[in-house]
Amino acid sequence: MGHKKGVYEKYIKRPQDFCVALAAIIVLSPILLITALLVRIKLGSPVIFKQKRPGLNEKIFTLYKFRTMLDALDKNGQPLPDGERLTSFGKKLRMTSLDELPELWNILKGDMSLVGPRPQLVWDMVFMSERQRQRHNVRPGLTGLAQVSGRNGITWEERLEYDLAYIQTLSLGQDIKILLRTAAQILSFSGEGVNTEGMDTAEDLGDYLLRTCQIDRKAYFAGQRDALQLIIDEQESGSHSDELIPKTGVDADNVIRKG
Repeated sequence: MGHKKGVYEKYIKRPQDFCVALAAIIVLSPILLITALLVRIKLGSPVIFKQKRPGLNEKIFTLYKFRTMLDALDKNGQPLPDGERLTSFGKKLRMTSLDELPELWNILKGDMSLVGPRPQLVWDMVFMSERQRQRHNVRPGLTGLAQVSGRNGITWEERLEYDLAYIQTLSLGQDIKILLRTAAQILSFSGEGVNTEGMDTAEDLGDYLLRTCQIDRKAYFAGQRDALQLIIDEQESGSHSDELIPKTGVDADNVIRKG
């Protein structure tokens, strides 16, 4: 998965990301503190949601977000569907993108960039084609071309094509345009693109491919097992482990779900 870096990406983008993220954390610290307090009051502890995501060169890192869901379980002790755990408060956090603010810490650490393909789930990555996985040739972003072109309101194929198009035309000018368009979307409070076809949360790639008959159930469960194994391997390599949440409807290999 070769990728030729230009001057901007090689020498400017990372220092720029660090400086802007640091300044944003300082300026937005009152909002961060208030949001954290509200999450604690309305949703309980923990305030921060942690999840493994594939980053640059498919290296798995821990993504941080403000929590938006309750820890509600069914009678069998399994998490309820996302739509039933997502509260009205959580929906507002997502609509305003306030839940994404802790990712500024990921940018400081070097896991992410201000602009780039959004870090998808590990169990999304395993269902991508070799070409689509080239989106991991750059750091994932807090926002990206796909997000200002429809966010979750576009198909998976369109979203991944936008990610590849971003990499092919990566430049300072493009990053500035995407950041300005992102700010305009957030300030409009329109919530555009938050839901897909009326769903409370975006559909996983594997679920989408299964629903549209692009893969069969055997391939679906094989992909879920591959995703779980990738995360287990990463945890055994010595990094801190985060909880793995069983994915509803998936058999007994306790494959994860998003929260």
